[in-house]
Amino acid sequence: PDNFDALHLSGVLKHQHGQPAEALRLLAAALKSNARSAAAHSNYGIVLAALARHDEALAAYDAALALKSDHTEARFNRAAALRRLGRPAAALADYDAVLALLPRHLDALIGRGNALHELRRFDEAVAAFERALEIKPGFAELVSNRGNAQWELRRFDAALASYDEALALKPDYAPAHNNRGNVLLDMNRPAEALIAIDRALALAPDYVDAHINRGNALRDLAGPRAAIESYDAALARDPGNAEALWNKALAELSLGDFAQGWRDHEARWRRAGARPRDFAVPQWRGEPLEGKTVLLHAEQGFGDTIQFVRYVPLVAANGARVVLEAPTPLHPLLRTMPGVAAIVARGDALPGFDLHCPLLSLPLAFSTDATNIPCAVPYLAPPPSAAARWAARLPDDGRLRVGLAWSGNPTHRNDHNRSLPLARLTPLIDTPGVAFVSLQRDLREPDRLALAALPQIAAYGDDLADFADTAALIERLDLVIAVDTAVAHLAGSLGKPVWILLPFVADWRWLIERNDCPWYPTARLYRQPEIGDWASLLARLRTNLAAWAAARRG
Repeated sequence: PDNFDALHLSGVLKHQHGQPAEALRLLAAALKSNARSAAAHSNYGIVLAALARHDEALAAYDAALALKSDHTEARFNRAAALRRLGRPAAALADYDAVLALLPRHLDALIGRGNALHELRRFDEAVAAFERALEIKPGFAELVSNRGNAQWELRRFDAALASYDEALALKPDYAPAHNNRGNVLLDMNRPAEALIAIDRALALAPDYVDAHINRGNALRDLAGPRAAIESYDAALARDPGNAEALWNKALAELSLGDFAQGWRDHEARWRRAGARPRDFAVPQWRGEPLEGKTVLLHAEQGFGDTIQFVRYVPLVAANGARVVLEAPTPLHPLLRTMPGVAAIVARGDALPGFDLHCPLLSLPLAFSTDATNIPCAVPYLAPPPSAAARWAARLPDDGRLRVGLAWSGNPTHRNDHNRSLPLARLTPLIDTPGVAFVSLQRDLREPDRLALAALPQIAAYGDDLADFADTAALIERLDLVIAVDTAVAHLAGSLGKPVWILLPFVADWRWLIERNDCPWYPTARLYRQPEIGDWASLLARLRTNLAAWAAARRG
């Protein structure tokens, strides 16, 4: 009954025949008989992994490697367990250890590429997949994985070619059809994307990610109402799917359905790659606050922070002491805001607090709907010292002053749609009676060259130390014209007239089919009439700017 070899091999056979519970019992008995077998520990880990008990599987692989450090199967499977536990950096080290012993271990090369992808080291992931393809040419799934990494690198043409190659090798490979659709969406070809995604769904009708992506394609083609049906189809197959709920939330919010949208938007914390804060205190969700200290923390970009700090005075008015955690470049500006008791940066030591709330969860806590958006402006103001400094630098010379911000963060996933090259704005520059001021702090090289060739635009980018300086400069202007960036939010928060240039598929906060904005009463929205059509938008803008300047000159 306690024969080690019989127990061990019977356990392996039970696992191979799809009986993991019995396999686990037999392997545990084998290890009780002989705890010095690296192979038995390794196989025990394999069965635990098949049961999704990855922490225990990791311990079993560690036991095998403690007995036999060059046990490549245990090392490889340990890497797989680490990936499933969300530890790709540790997994990468194990894959490298396997490859040091077996340089042509195909699965380790593939796993290494996947771990690099998870670490967002996409160039290295492409190289790993290429190396694996040298060992196994024509491996459709691997070619598709290479396409995924190329897509993340925004190499859309290369990614599309990889998916096409994968589908030539394996025409019924649904993930390649689906991911091909994703790339086509990013290339602003939603009609073709929809065809690709529908092919994926024809092959795999319950493919949840494809239903989500179909919604994204329909959003770009027909608007958010059409998209919601596909998000619901995904949720019917996987209730609570975070990606589907988040996309549905954005559609609901863009339609002005705030009541449902804010609730669904909380799913963002369960999305892949999300990093929710692990505080010992609960999240504030609207309960009484008298005498409490609340940590309000920024979670996304500068623009999101500027938009949602409007709730800080409301939290303070409910009797709370507010500690605000925000990006450092915003601190000098946010210190002027009523209701801020203390301001800290991410990573700073935090004072004691009773509750916390992410800034973008405040609308949910306040039950914000279309009728009660806190939209009184200005709710931010430049510090007096910055205001005085910029007043001296920009004395009134009688001309109307218009600030320009034409590009945002180049790492933003939608930057290729929402940013413009400065050269596209040159037709505005000859507007009579208008002096233009650049509000761009960081310049891309083509824009740097274009700005140098346009002395009519005053450039102060090197002197804008932080957002307090930018706010003080905006205060000296008559109008701001900006694409969808933090500058647009800043101008709106200061109560400055701002014309915001939006791509055809605009961010949820600008809603749909309107040229005003309930978040910023002084904003006017200019929307592309078709995908990528900046030309007609800018022609209309030029006409309206000339009329505005003429009316102001009176």
